[in-house]
Amino acid sequence: MSKWFPKTGYLLEGSNIETASILFGRFLNNRSEHFPLPEKDLFTDGKFKWGVPPLEKVVASADDLDFLTNNPRLYGNAISIIEPWNHVGFHPDGSPVRASKNVAYIAQKIADCGSILFPIWQLGVRDIRKVIEVVSRSALFVFEGGNASVDKPEEWVNKQCSLDDMLILVETLLQWRGQRSASGLFICIGHQLVAQCLINILKRVCGFVPLLDDLPNDSSGEILRGIKNTVDKIQEVGQSIQVKKRNGDIVANGWDDPNFAVSDMRESEVGSTFIYPYVSPVNSGLHRDILNSQLLINEELETILDQMMRLRYEASVNVAMFHSQEVTEVSMLFANWAYNKLYECLHPYRTVIATSPMAWLLKLPYAVKIIALTGSEEEVMTECASMCVAYKDHETKQIRRNFTIQFHPELLGDLYSFGERKAPSYSELQRSDSVRLLVRLLYLGLQN
Repeated sequence: MSKWFPKTGYLLEGSNIETASILFGRFLNNRSEHFPLPEKDLFTDGKFKWGVPPLEKVVASADDLDFLTNNPRLYGNAISIIEPWNHVGFHPDGSPVRASKNVAYIAQKIADCGSILFPIWQLGVRDIRKVIEVVSRSALFVFEGGNASVDKPEEWVNKQCSLDDMLILVETLLQWRGQRSASGLFICIGHQLVAQCLINILKRVCGFVPLLDDLPNDSSGEILRGIKNTVDKIQEVGQSIQVKKRNGDIVANGWDDPNFAVSDMRESEVGSTFIYPYVSPVNSGLHRDILNSQLLINEELETILDQMMRLRYEASVNVAMFHSQEVTEVSMLFANWAYNKLYECLHPYRTVIATSPMAWLLKLPYAVKIIALTGSEEEVMTECASMCVAYKDHETKQIRRNFTIQFHPELLGDLYSFGERKAPSYSELQRSDSVRLLVRLLYLGLQN
C-alpha cells in the first residue's frame, strides 16, 4: 500500500466525490461536449492494469485492508469494485476479460473518480466484516462478474473463496443496506448471486420464525401469530411454485430445486444485444397475487426507474452479454411477492420487532422489481436481465436501492477489457449506449 497514490484525484488535483457527481451528470446531459478534464494518459507505459497507477489501489492482503480502514478519505471518495473471479469470461479470441478495469477506466476518464479493487477470489472473506464496512462506506460499490456458475460449487476453484463464502458475502451486503451505506451495482454473476441470496434469505426467515415462542413486547402473542401465518404461506408457495420459462420449458419445481433462482440457458448469450423494458409474462400460470405485486411495484418505483434506466426514452439500448445462465423470472416474481408480504406484516409492529430477536428482519428489502429483459421484439433471450432491490425506511419514507444487471455495460462492442485494446477516448465513451447506461447507474448511485 506504500505505492498507493495518496490523493483522491488523478487527472484533477483534489477532486472528490462531489466533483465526480458533477462530471458524471455533465457527461449524461450531452453527447458531444468536449472533454472537461486535463489531458492525461491513464495508461502507464502503454498498459492499463491493476497494481499500476491509476489502478494501484488493490486490497490483496490483511495489511492492505487495515491501511484502508484507517484512511476513510480514500474509500469515501472512490468506487469499491468487488471481484468474485479474476475475469468474467473469455473473449472469442481466447483471452480472459477482466472487466473490472473497464469500470475503473470509465469512472476515472469521465469524472476523475478513483477505484479500489477487492479481489475476493484472492483476498477471501476471512475479514468479511472489515471488507463490508469499507465497501459500504465507499461512494458506491460495483460487484463484478465472474467465470463460474451459481449452481455449480465445483466451479469455484479459488482456494481463498468458495461458492458458500461468496453467497455469505452477498447476503451480508444485501442486509447491510442502511441509511449510511453505499448503493450497490451487481453485474452478471453478481446479478445471479443476488437472486440466489434473495431466495436463501427467505428460506432462512422461514426456518427462523417458527422457532420463536414469544416476543418480549407482544403479550397477547397476536403479532407473532400473524408473522408465523405469513411465513407459513411464503414457505408453502416457495415449496410448490413451478418455474416455467416463456418458451414453455419447466426448469425447476419448488425453491429447493438447485435451478430455482438461476438456470442454464438453451444457448449462451455472448456479444451485442438489446435490452427492453420488462413486461410481465402472459399465461404464466402464476397466482394473480404474485403478478399483481410486481405490477404495484412497477407503479410505485416507475418514475425513479424510468429516470435511472432511460428505458422509456431510449426504448432499446445496445449492451454486451457474456453468460450462459440466467436468473429465472418466476423466482424473482415470487421473491418480490414474499418480501412485500414480510414488509406488510412486520413494519406496522416495527417497535415490537426492533426490540426482539426478529430485529434483523427489518433490514430486509421490501421489493424486488424486474426492470428489463433482453433479446428482440420477436424473441426474449433473458427474461430477467436487470433488477432493483428496494428497501423502504418507514421512519423517513425514503427508498434505498441496489441494482443488478445481467449484461456488461462496461464492455464495448469488441468485448475487450481496456489494456487489451487501445484506450477509448471521451467521445467514444459518449457514443456508447452501454457506457452511458453504466454512468447513469453510477451517477444515480452516488445520489442514493
